[in-house]
Amino acid sequence: MLNGEHALVLASATQDALRERVVRFAQRLEFDTVSATLVVDAPSGGGQRFFNLHNTPQGLLPHFLDRDVGRADPVAQHCKLHNVPIVWDQSTYVAAKKADFWEHQAQFGYRCGISLALHLPAGTHMLLGVDRDQPLPAKAGDVARLAADLHLFAAYVHEAAVKLFLPRSLPAHEYALTKRERECLGWTMDGKTAWEVGQIVGISEQTAARHLHHAARKLGCVNKHQAVLKALRLGLIG
Repeated sequence: MLNGEHALVLASATQDALRERVVRFAQRLEFDTVSATLVVDAPSGGGQRFFNLHNTPQGLLPHFLDRDVGRADPVAQHCKLHNVPIVWDQSTYVAAKKADFWEHQAQFGYRCGISLALHLPAGTHMLLGVDRDQPLPAKAGDVARLAADLHLFAAYVHEAAVKLFLPRSLPAHEYALTKRERECLGWTMDGKTAWEVGQIVGISEQTAARHLHHAARKLGCVNKHQAVLKALRLGLIG
């Protein structure tokens, strides 16, 4: 479903351009509204900073921006604690005894959706949620594919948002990736599995996976796909 949208997201030169591409991607998946929030942990427990990209209706903005609402919202709380996407509807809020939350947002078309979070070791988090008025597909496999598309897309949005909102990252040389680690990331960027990477560069699948794991750890990422995106942003591969 990405069909090149990931490259456009990474190439976003302004916050408005990134917002436009995030909204367009959500609408291609037939979701009317979307919110993407980069959360940055401050050092020494000094709170968090929030950077929002969204097309929330004006009438719902006070609700959307209210931190007290966020602390009580069951979908927001799931995303705060988990990396696994949540597929939600009215029953999610009824079960959490927050039916009034759902009734308020439903007036603006927020009847069901999919939300997820990426929690990165470097102290950044990407929250991505898409919402719509119509029911989600009846087939579980179709919903799972939507969630997978959104999960991958969130990784690209995270990298683009970090580049725009937090431009002062560590110089590339301070990550000290080895030549083999960069090589494995490069082939992963081309869609190769660890087994295929091993065949190409002449090492075992286990060794290729180990190089990818070490690269992800050095870059402060939780998996090889996020490591590829960060390495691209830093110019370590290309």
